[in-house]
Amino acid sequence: MIPMHPQQMPGRPDRLRWVMSGDVLTGRGTGPLADVPAPLAALLADGTLAQITLDGEAVITCLGAERNWSEEGARVRSALYAALDDPAGWITVDGTSSCDDDEQLHGVAREVLAGEVGDFVRSHGGSIELVGVRDGIVTVRLGGACHGCPASWFTLHQRLERRLRQRHPGLREVRNAASPGGLFGRAPASHEGTS
Repeated sequence: MIPMHPQQMPGRPDRLRWVMSGDVLTGRGTGPLADVPAPLAALLADGTLAQITLDGEAVITCLGAERNWSEEGARVRSALYAALDDPAGWITVDGTSSCDDDEQLHGVAREVLAGEVGDFVRSHGGSIELVGVRDGIVTVRLGGACHGCPASWFTLHQRLERRLRQRHPGLREVRNAASPGGLFGRAPASHEGTS
């Protein structure tokens, strides 16, 4: 059985984010689904679920009207386990607008910054604020100990950008609003061989 656990989504009591371990969802796309395997389709048809969305390493389920997780959670979990056995049944909606994609990326960025990446930054006396998302570009502002720190490139590129890409393959780049030029998609220039 594939390890899976639900996470609540802040401000959205009708939604659960079911996080899968490993690369179970790799290659299945990201975003709203046009079609899902039969076990989940049955829950959409009977109104238990209103929407199902792929989110990198997770499936986001939105309950139907007048439903609650204490009564429906076990059914949804069972349907998800069964649906994972049908990789061809997961069909994402083609032509998702960039506005919708940016909204989804914004949500992913918020979650990543509230989690492990933000915890790392705060543990070193820094801060990282989400400034915005547009056209697949996430802009953040580093503060505290991170402002001007030589390791800030590593934090943005190797921690934040890598984690965002795992969860949202449509990410184009990560920028630091406080840096000259604002772009942190490249490693700092090497000064070897100069005097």
